[in-house]
Amino acid sequence: MPLLVEDGQAKRLRAHLEAGRVFYNALLSEGQKRLRRMRADPAWQGARAIPRAHKQERAIAFRALRERYGFTEYGLHAFATTARVSWVADHLDAVLAQTLATRAYHALNRVCLGKARRVRFKSRGRGLSSIENKRNNTGLRFVLQQPEEGHQGFLIWQNDQLPALIDWDDPVVKHGLDQRIKYARLVQRKASSLQAQGADRQGSRYYVQLALEGIPYRKPKHTVGHDIIGADLGPSSIALVPREADASLSVFCEERAPDAQHIRRLQRRMDRQRRAANPDNYDEQGRIKKCGKKKLTWKSSCTYEKTRRRKAAKERKLAAHRKSLHSRKVHEVPAVGNTVILEKISYKAWQKQYGKSIGLRAPGLFVAQLKRTVASTGGILIEVPTRQAKLSQFCHGCGQFVKKPLSQRWHHCACGIGPVQRDLYSAFLASTLDQDHLIPSCAQAVIRL
Repeated sequence: MPLLVEDGQAKRLRAHLEAGRVFYNALLSEGQKRLRRMRADPAWQGARAIPRAHKQERAIAFRALRERYGFTEYGLHAFATTARVSWVADHLDAVLAQTLATRAYHALNRVCLGKARRVRFKSRGRGLSSIENKRNNTGLRFVLQQPEEGHQGFLIWQNDQLPALIDWDDPVVKHGLDQRIKYARLVQRKASSLQAQGADRQGSRYYVQLALEGIPYRKPKHTVGHDIIGADLGPSSIALVPREADASLSVFCEERAPDAQHIRRLQRRMDRQRRAANPDNYDEQGRIKKCGKKKLTWKSSCTYEKTRRRKAAKERKLAAHRKSLHSRKVHEVPAVGNTVILEKISYKAWQKQYGKSIGLRAPGLFVAQLKRTVASTGGILIEVPTRQAKLSQFCHGCGQFVKKPLSQRWHHCACGIGPVQRDLYSAFLASTLDQDHLIPSCAQAVIRL
């Protein structure tokens, strides 16, 4: 929900978020030191040498190392308590310091587990755009008045009381505010320009997000079916084949494609403006000069900053549009059936080969939202291993697995099956898949023979 923020309140909020940025970077730095000391210990290599089949023994060894070097969530909580001194304590209370410590630990733990290469420190330019509490009875909290008192909502942080714009006619908002509030989160977002409505002097808007108890509101128009659906999701297409309803093959997030052209034009404009403001940083062929360890100094003109802000606003709108398209498609699937079967795919690996398409459509984000929505209806989304199922190579007529190049989009087998579109055929096989043996039920008789 958007917040009504005055100039003085916005100045204090920026100071609070700047203190949170500095404190978060200090937590990351301390966590990195502990992680490096832990990895330098010979016992770390000894724990890694334990076979993965001995799960309990490995877990005990790694847990002992984490406790010894303080690389735990509560270890960073203890450091946050001692580091929250001087001017930082004037902006952040103990609970907010703990939430920032938890946030830093999760980022460092991804590096420890090999899921990320490094952590990203928050620069002054990027800043800290959000901060949240752990509960709603102290510090940063959201207070809702009773109907007889005015039925207004306020975000309270220290001495500032920020009114929220609540649309009580929206059934989703009304249903959410009828539940118990667990904690509140303050979010800062850049506006399209300094003169945008609701923006402060530095062109930022402020919002409050609430974590609530209960289940989300489900609109009456979103019905729930009971069919079993097979799905095949590609970098730019989605195929759905229910057992009883009609099949469909469509371009995934097709409406987003024209908007990407405007982003490219803004990027080219930013490049021209950057080159005009920094001619000494390019050689005769227009390439950025290599200076070794010495960093180049880049100047940003006023027009460049305006273009960058326009591009950021356009990216934000595109992300919101993509989320809307995802939600529309997500609700179309449970309306047919609440049991969805698809192959488990590494969408991160797709980024290397289909980077532009994945960035435009975000299929991994769509599957995560589909899984939550299907679960809320009482159904289930089943992801089967691709290496064992091999649906794109299988033919249910003869029971053979034949590899196909990506350029071959139609399945046509000598046994008489086909021609049929490859994605639709994979989704059809997924809808009839036996989870115990990973063989489509329509081909089990052929396999037995």
